Amino acid sequence: MSAVSKKTVTLADTEETIDGLTVLGDYHMNGGYDWMELIEEHGWAVLSSWGCDGWDLGQWPYVMVAVTRTADSIGNLFGIATYCEGDVTCTYYRTKARLWDAITEQAFASWKNGQAQGPADLPEAAAELPSRYRMPYAVRDAA
Repeated sequence: MSAVSKKTVTLADTEETIDGLTVLGDYHMNGGYDWMELIEEHGWAVLSSWGCDGWDLGQWPYVMVAVTRTADSIGNLFGIATYCEGDVTCTYYRTKARLWDAITEQAFASWKNGQAQGPADLPEAAAELPSRYRMPYAVRDAA
């Protein structure tokens, strides 16, 4: 499988079949930073942080989470790809809420196993995380 290709995808949340989505595949040619540059050319962005305080997401350049947004005639489509030392999984959702859940699951796993610095008060399961840990990090204006 190519590192970047167009494919027919079944959405994970609605089971709709969508043609021609950009799908990320395994990338063992170079390292994670090269993967990051490659996917940016195709509309994907790697997230560095997650949650209200911007805790680390993944363990760059070995483990990374990337996202994209596109649309079809019905509405928005949200993609998530996880990179782990060249092994890549790619999933699409119809809703932003389900995308955020998927990112939160990845963040929780990396925080819980010590790959990344996360909140000190982690529960036992990702589903138990408070809402402040289940959202994108937003830089707040100091003014």
